[in-house]
Amino acid sequence: MPGSPGCSWRLFWERTKAKFEGADSRVCIAFWLFGLVNNILYVIILTAALDLVGPSMPKATVLLASIIPSLATKLVVPYVIHLIPYSSRILIFAALSTCGMAAVALSPATTTASSIASKVAGIILANISSGAGEVNFLSLTHFYGPFSLAAWGSGTGGAGLVGAGAYAIATTQLGISVRATLLTSALLPIVMLVGFFTLLPRGPLKAARRKEVGYSRLAGDEEDDAAETAGLLDVPSATAYGKADTTQLTRALQDLKTKLVRARSLVVPYMGPLFLVYLAEYTINQGVVPTLLFPLEDSPFKHYRAFYPTYSALYQLGVFISRSSLALFRIRTLYIPSFLQILNLGVLTAHAVYPFIPTVYFVFAIVLWEGLLGGIVYVSTYAAVQEEVPEDEREFSLGAVAVSDAVGICCAGFLGVGMESGICSWQVQHGRDWCRRL
Repeated sequence: MPGSPGCSWRLFWERTKAKFEGADSRVCIAFWLFGLVNNILYVIILTAALDLVGPSMPKATVLLASIIPSLATKLVVPYVIHLIPYSSRILIFAALSTCGMAAVALSPATTTASSIASKVAGIILANISSGAGEVNFLSLTHFYGPFSLAAWGSGTGGAGLVGAGAYAIATTQLGISVRATLLTSALLPIVMLVGFFTLLPRGPLKAARRKEVGYSRLAGDEEDDAAETAGLLDVPSATAYGKADTTQLTRALQDLKTKLVRARSLVVPYMGPLFLVYLAEYTINQGVVPTLLFPLEDSPFKHYRAFYPTYSALYQLGVFISRSSLALFRIRTLYIPSFLQILNLGVLTAHAVYPFIPTVYFVFAIVLWEGLLGGIVYVSTYAAVQEEVPEDEREFSLGAVAVSDAVGICCAGFLGVGMESGICSWQVQHGRDWCRRL
């Protein structure tokens, strides 16, 4: 670091620059945009949870409506997505996301059963796209190297910062209506289309396909189609299924068994810490943060409603910083920050029940720290998979590990429903009814 013996700012910047040597700017920009757009609608939906369901319904309801479809998608998609060309996948992701957000935005601004149902339907569509997209793009980083993973991670962190921050500014500071803000966000998937069809080089995909099949084809449309239909998990093509005999069926079943064994070997070193950190941070965000309120005269806000989106924006700022740091810094012991995240959950829950933190600014710092921990575990876990898993298993492993964060978020959703209601009731009984004034 600058200032240490034998070092200077010039040497520091030279070493930093060297870490990015060999990075393809087109690949990095494309994957950054993929991460941004794939996650941003999910973030906006969670940030808008209070406006979508009202103060009487737990905000974790929105989380569950988001994560359950995503979890189901991540469990199924790796085994069927090979049937769809890459270009078609991107179009499908964009269409699902846009239709989902439009359905949420155009639903009546009430908390009736029919309104909530239409909003949930839109949330499900958007998050099916998000879940399938994450498996798809994480597996795709196998073909484009470690800088693509770093760019993807930074983009997903940027999605949190841009999504939560923009929503908070638009609806709190600028006074733009919730409906207008959500409708505008429905146009964002266009950016994903631009990134795929204009920026991402196709060379690595074509080279991987030629290596897999053992021969080269003439350049042209036929080659492009062959490259795009390359399966993420090296399973047989649709044509092969039509001609499959008993031997091929046996091989397919054996391949599935092999992948299940591989997945089990990923649980302790990679899925475990990712599950724990997501379980803790989303329990905080959906079950505890809505109850971390202070008297308005002791806070920078005029309305209690402003606490929740501000906490979300600070959390996403921490996520963005840490997810953008992979090229410069990563952790090797993944469980330590996961346990620190559990400690954050304990501290903030204790304060919500028996307040002891003197000012909201201390809570701001803890929430920022929470985001830093969650982001660094995310990118460091996938970096470890890229570095430690054998090459022939890497593509599958990157997609398989993605299930663990969805499981953690899903469990946190169920915990959050009970925790928010219970803590809010406790606060009301003890003379702090702020959670009912949102």
